[in-house]
Amino acid sequence: MAPDRAPRQHVEKVAGSRRARLTAAPGTTGEPRPADEDRGAEASASSDSGPNDERMKRDVPPHY
Repeated sequence: MAPDRAPRQHVEKVAGSRRARLTAAPGTTGEPRPADEDRGAEASASSDSGPNDERMKRDVPPHY
């Protein structure tokens, strides 16, 4: 391996679990960020609806 490689994520084994966990990617934190933070206020203020939205809400699948 070349010594000048960039840092990477690593797999961590979790005791008592069937799944492994990845470490945080370099330059990021391990904490999740809520989706609302990404969009900001402009997404919640815009409630644009398309021409077929009301029809889609009324439609019922044939197996109901």
